[in-house]
Amino acid sequence: MILLAKRVALLRGWRRWLMAFAAGAVGALAMPPFGFLPALFLSLVPAIWLLDGTTGAGLPRWATLKSAAFLGWFWGFGNFVAGLWWLGAAFLVEADQFAWAMPFGVLGLPALLAFFPAFGFALARLLWLPDAWRILAFALGLTVAEWLRGHLFTGFPWNSPGMALGQNLWLMQSASVVGLYGLTFLSLCIGAAPAVLLTGRTARARWTAPALAATLLLGLIGFGVWRVPAEASASVPDVRLRIMQPNLPQDAKFNPRNRDAIMRHYLALSARPGENGTIPTHIIWPESAFPFLLHRDPASLAQIGALLEPGSVLITGAARMDEPLPGEAVGKFYNSIQVIDDRGTILGSYDKVHLVPFGEYVPRVLDAVIRAVGLRQFVHIPGGFEPAERRMTLAIPGLPPVAATICYEAIFPDEILGDGPRPNLILNVTNDAWFGRTPGPYQHFAQARLRAVEEGLPLVRAANTGISAVIDPFGRIVNALPLSVEKNLDSTLPVAETATVYSKWGKFSLTVTLAICLMLLVVRRGQHSTFP
Repeated sequence: MILLAKRVALLRGWRRWLMAFAAGAVGALAMPPFGFLPALFLSLVPAIWLLDGTTGAGLPRWATLKSAAFLGWFWGFGNFVAGLWWLGAAFLVEADQFAWAMPFGVLGLPALLAFFPAFGFALARLLWLPDAWRILAFALGLTVAEWLRGHLFTGFPWNSPGMALGQNLWLMQSASVVGLYGLTFLSLCIGAAPAVLLTGRTARARWTAPALAATLLLGLIGFGVWRVPAEASASVPDVRLRIMQPNLPQDAKFNPRNRDAIMRHYLALSARPGENGTIPTHIIWPESAFPFLLHRDPASLAQIGALLEPGSVLITGAARMDEPLPGEAVGKFYNSIQVIDDRGTILGSYDKVHLVPFGEYVPRVLDAVIRAVGLRQFVHIPGGFEPAERRMTLAIPGLPPVAATICYEAIFPDEILGDGPRPNLILNVTNDAWFGRTPGPYQHFAQARLRAVEEGLPLVRAANTGISAVIDPFGRIVNALPLSVEKNLDSTLPVAETATVYSKWGKFSLTVTLAICLMLLVVRRGQHSTFP
C-alpha cells in the first residue's frame, strides 16, 4: 500500500494529468444526488499524493508551484465536468439555436472554473509541510479557492466540497455554526487525512491525522444528533400553504402562443381540492410563471383574484417591466416575485438581484462578441433582465418577513438576508425544467436546503418541475414533491429558530479560522526551512 502512494506521487506526463482528472471526477459522486461519502476520500487522497510528487532535488520553487497549479486544474476540470455535465441539457431546449454551443457549457465552463482549484493547489503547495501538516495546507488552499469561486466574476459556488457533508441531516447541522465554506474546510480535512496513513514517516505521524479526522467526523455527527430536536417544529398559526408544481416542459413554458393554456393549467391545478378540504391562505407559483407580463394583463390578474378566497394571496414568479424613460422604446425588465390579493391587485414585488450570466443577461464586456457569433441569453427578454440594486425583505400579508430568492440566488450563503428586519422565512421560486431529470435539480435543492440550516429559517420552495418542498429550520423536509410530478403541495409553515451562530458571525469565524491555520503553517514551515 505504501508503494501505491509512491507510484501515484511519481507519475509523470499524461499519466499524472489523467490521474488528477480521474481523482477530481470521482469526487463528484460525493455530491448530491449520490452522496457517496467514500468518494471524497477517493478524490482527495490521490490529490495529496500527486502534490507530494511536485517537488524534486534542486527544483526551483516556481516550478513546484507551476506543477501544483497544473495538477489543480486537471483535478478541478475532472470534478466540474463530472459534476456539471447536466448543464448541457439547457442547450437542447431550443436545440436549433443552442445545440452547437453545448460543448462551451459542458466543457468550457468547467475549464474556466478549474482555474480556482489550480490556484488552491498552488497555494497549498506553497505552504506544504511533512506528514499531517500538509493536510491542513491543502484544506486551507482549496477553501480559499472555493471562497473565491463563490465571489469572483459574480460567483458560482455550485457543488463546493462542503456539500459532501451538507446533504446529510446530522452532518449539515454544523452549517449553523460555520456555513458552507466552513463545511468545505472540514470536508477537505476529513477527506484528505487518510493520505497520511501510507506516507507518514513514523507510526505517530501516520495515525495522527486520520484519528483526528475520524474524531472530527464523529463530533459533527454528535453535534447534529444533539441539535436536531426529536419533535417536529411548531407551525405558524393560521398559515396554510399551497405550492403549485405545474411540471411544464421548458420549450412550452415561455412560448407566447401558450399563454392562455398555461394560465388555464395554473388556475385549474391550484383550484383542485386539498386534502381534508384544506383551503390555502397562500398559494405559491414558481419562477417566471408566464410568457407575458402579468402586471400589464388585467384579465389574468382578475382570474387570479377570482381563484383566491377572501383574505388569501398568491405569490408568483413573473417578469416585470418598468415604465420606459423618455426616449426609450421599452423599459427595464426584471425577474420578479409578485404578491397578488383576492381583488387581483399586486401588493408588492421582489426583483432578482443576482442574475445568471448568459442565462438572464449577457455581460456587457462580452456583448459584442456574443452577438457576433449569434448567441444570446436563454431567456427571451429584449436586452436581458436588469438586476435589482439591493436585496429587500418582502412583506406578504399573513406571513412573517420573507427573504425572497429566485432560482440560483439560493446557492449563495452570504446573500440570503437583505435590508430590513431579520426574516422568519426563506422563499425560493425556481424553474429547473431547463435541466430535465438530471442531477442538476437535486443539487439545486440540496444547496437551497442548506441555507435553512445556516440561517435557522424555514424554507418554502416552489419549482416548476420540482423539487418543491417545505423545510424546517433544521433542514428536515416537512413536505416535498418529487421531480417531474404535476401536483399541489399543501403544508403548514414551520416556525423560525433564533439567529444561528453562522447568521451572526459566519464571515468573521471563517476568516479567523483560516488566519489561525495560516499562522500555524507559517510558523511550522519556519521550523522546517529545509522542506521544499
